[in-house]
Amino acid sequence: MSRLLINRRLFIAVALTPVLVRPALADPKFEAFIQNSLWPRLKAAGISRALFEQGFEGITEPDPAVLKLAANQPEFTSTTGEYLSKAVTPIRIATGNSKKVEEETLLSAIEKKYGVDRHILLAIWGMESNFGKDKGSMSVIRSLATLAYSGRRKDYGNEQLVAAFKILQRGIVKPDNFKGSWAAAMGHTQFIPASYLSYAVDWTGDGRRDIWNSRQDALASTANYLAKAGWKSDRPWGWEVILPKGFNKALIGRSHWRPVAAWQDMGVKRADGEKFGSLKAEAFIMVPQGVSGPRFLVTRNFLAIMDYNLSHSYALAVGHLADRIRGMGPFEAAWPEVNFDLSFEQRVELQKRLNALGFQTGGSDGRFGARTYEAILAYQKKAGLPLDGRPSLKLLVHLQKNG
Repeated sequence: MSRLLINRRLFIAVALTPVLVRPALADPKFEAFIQNSLWPRLKAAGISRALFEQGFEGITEPDPAVLKLAANQPEFTSTTGEYLSKAVTPIRIATGNSKKVEEETLLSAIEKKYGVDRHILLAIWGMESNFGKDKGSMSVIRSLATLAYSGRRKDYGNEQLVAAFKILQRGIVKPDNFKGSWAAAMGHTQFIPASYLSYAVDWTGDGRRDIWNSRQDALASTANYLAKAGWKSDRPWGWEVILPKGFNKALIGRSHWRPVAAWQDMGVKRADGEKFGSLKAEAFIMVPQGVSGPRFLVTRNFLAIMDYNLSHSYALAVGHLADRIRGMGPFEAAWPEVNFDLSFEQRVELQKRLNALGFQTGGSDGRFGARTYEAILAYQKKAGLPLDGRPSLKLLVHLQKNG
């Protein structure tokens, strides 16, 4: 039933009864936002009024679960070690191995066409929807409208809402069955609407790019995405490594790309004792949980995974899960405990001061990941400080005095 028809019936009800009782869960401000802010944006994008009304049918208040989940994304709020322990599990590895056998013909064909490692595709499938079991049951339109209305992801919500309505406009999915995650990630491999429009493919040839019901379309679409993001078939995502004694820690970070052969000549070795391949591929040293934790030599394929989800923890989990499905073992080094003598406000201040000096931490959210550790090491190098890469109150005081 259209919103226009509902409004007409409400008008008649007002005329016949002395009091109009508003639905208990309706939020007048949110409804006004839909009409006064979202409708003009969608209209300008070529969306019809009829489709707009269908898409927002029954949506009268923001979804509180969306805002709660948006503030607590595990790949951005957990340490890398914590995130990996929950992402790369024995059951997920075992299921990935089973799917590898079941889908061998499909995976071989997709791998041949797009050049993307089948194990990476299996890992993303497992990470994103538990191999199709958890594709999301939240309203895509309501989730995006909520994000556009409140919180820190308003630009994302507005942009993706336009893309979502374009998907509806093409008749790919019906409004009442347009489901996904809290962030409107959809289908087997959780494409956001804009990515769907740009990268989804019709692998089965039935005329529909159906990432919701067709694992074939979803896996091929993911391979297409990664290929377009720069994935190369002649190299892995990276390796856990051991740095030689006396290694210059100032060389850690993405500002120091070198061929794998050059790192090997410096004494960098694989932690599992195997030989490096892809000696001509460029790579950099990454320390996602500080210099005392596991170290990795990652190629540009790692950045292709990050293009799919802009999180070092996520990309590392995908790469590691892929390797475990391939038959490789767990990481050799233990993840260190993270204990800082800094309050949350001080962590944010430290990041902001580093950013202001040109040492990019990747944000100022108080969470320390690979980019923050790289920024600290670069600052310590320039300031002539010991290269421990450790965020501390002592470092913050130095920044306050010299920033």
